[in-house]
Amino acid sequence: MDRDKRNSTIIRTSLLGIFGNIMLSGVKFTIGSLASAPAIAADAVNNFSDAASSLVTIIGTKLAAKPADKKHPFGYGRIEYLSAMVVGILVLYAGLSALVDSIKAIVNPSNVPRYSTVMLVIIGVGVLVKIALGLIFVRTGKVTNSDSLVNSGKDALFDSIISTTTLVGALLFVIWEVVLEQYIAAMIAVFIIKAGLGMIIETVSKILGESGDVELARKIEKTVIEFDGVEGVYDLVLNNYGPDHFTGSIHVAVPDTYTAARIDELIRSIQEEVYARHNVILNAIGIYSINTTDKKASKVEETVTNIVIKTEHAKQIHGFHLNEAKKSVRFDVVVSFDAKNRKAVYKSVLEACKKALPDYTFDVAMDTDFFEA
Repeated sequence: MDRDKRNSTIIRTSLLGIFGNIMLSGVKFTIGSLASAPAIAADAVNNFSDAASSLVTIIGTKLAAKPADKKHPFGYGRIEYLSAMVVGILVLYAGLSALVDSIKAIVNPSNVPRYSTVMLVIIGVGVLVKIALGLIFVRTGKVTNSDSLVNSGKDALFDSIISTTTLVGALLFVIWEVVLEQYIAAMIAVFIIKAGLGMIIETVSKILGESGDVELARKIEKTVIEFDGVEGVYDLVLNNYGPDHFTGSIHVAVPDTYTAARIDELIRSIQEEVYARHNVILNAIGIYSINTTDKKASKVEETVTNIVIKTEHAKQIHGFHLNEAKKSVRFDVVVSFDAKNRKAVYKSVLEACKKALPDYTFDVAMDTDFFEA
């Protein structure tokens, strides 16, 4: 989706959320006050926080759309993650406030709820509205790749369950005069707090830098391997600068007979194609050279590969090259994150290679699979 169209879609959807949640909040707060129902009042506070969350999403989307400049050459896309964190903080605050009020109501019960049929019908309609908002937010969030919208949608769907619970509590009182308002309000508050913490943790994880989109990575690797002369694709790294805004680097293996001019042409073609297909800027493409003339290379590589296969947590080697004249071997070994001591695994592979091939010197680097399943 075009970036301008994406942003306008997010803003329109968020405005719908603001309008819907403010209406729900006002109605529920009025009912909660008239009926002396703390659970419904707590639900009203939750709806108001949802409206505030939509407002933050709009502000974040606007700020994230600022073009790149000298100070931030990769743009301002990560502001969307900061806005998502603010949304989480608002939800957390709403939950804590509601929990405090509900505990006070449990410790010092005062008024008995007073419901009317009209109030119950309005609460029921509110549940349907939250379901509709949730479905719209989730669907639009997935289309636009907006975490803020998806999270708001999931929160709205979860809120519909909470609202249903308050409705059930009201019906229990109307039918059997069982007062559960304060306890339902406390339960709602706990769920709101949990949702807020989950949003904050998820956003912090993205800001810190997650492993990345595995599906996107595999698509990029598939695109690169299609080029004539590319014998292998390795070491893809993606840097996330906001939703749908990635830069990265990659290594490709090519025959050692390629000239600098041919490699330069290949690299430029790869960069253009990856950007055209996946909207990812490959800032750097490294080169591994493959032996094509030395007959001993395949035998030495087989020996090294067998050593790696037998070493626990050593996943593969790549970038192998033999220089028989200098009696030197170079390659990268990929060590799994499952290893308790990744450096020890690397040293084990290196020592085993020196023992099996004592006539050669080794230049071995430890690599990471950033998209390890």
